[in-house]
Amino acid sequence: MSRQTWKPGNMLYPVPAVMVSCQRPGEKPNILTVAWAGTVCSDPVMVSVSIRPERYSYDIIKETGEFAINLVTKDLTFATDYCGVKSGRDHDKFAEMKLTPVSLEGIAAPGIDESPLILACKVKDVQPLGSHDLFLAEVVSVSVNEAYMDDSGKFRLNDTELMAYSHGEYFRLGEKLGKFGYSVQKRR
Repeated sequence: MSRQTWKPGNMLYPVPAVMVSCQRPGEKPNILTVAWAGTVCSDPVMVSVSIRPERYSYDIIKETGEFAINLVTKDLTFATDYCGVKSGRDHDKFAEMKLTPVSLEGIAAPGIDESPLILACKVKDVQPLGSHDLFLAEVVSVSVNEAYMDDSGKFRLNDTELMAYSHGEYFRLGEKLGKFGYSVQKRR
């Protein structure tokens, strides 16, 4: 087997592509697509998103101190891409993509009703890193689409056809390979 060494690059794939929604009071809501998002802490529940300072949503999030992370599905892939290449300075992305703003508990920014799961977030810190600033935020509420609840009350997130981003392309998550802890689970 032979290997090559390349210059440093962000090649940690796949990553979740998410739509981040935000809004200034009295203005139209906006959506920003982010592929650099992740969990950072479980107690308190915290997440991060990295955003370039020149992006339209950057100032909105910095001023309001809040945003929503909307998970995306196969059916939202086109809108996710569109919201990542068009600027909210010039476009009403909710209207153009026929997405529905929905109120969330704990923040004034709307979520996207078509998303199966929405994290309402309050910014706790902003860390300038270079090309992007890292927004560390506490999750203040979670909103789930009841269409994905089964008869026993379990939320079936893995049945939503979640989408991931890898090296410039979008993919639907697919085959289950195992579950947490299966490698050490007692065999019957």
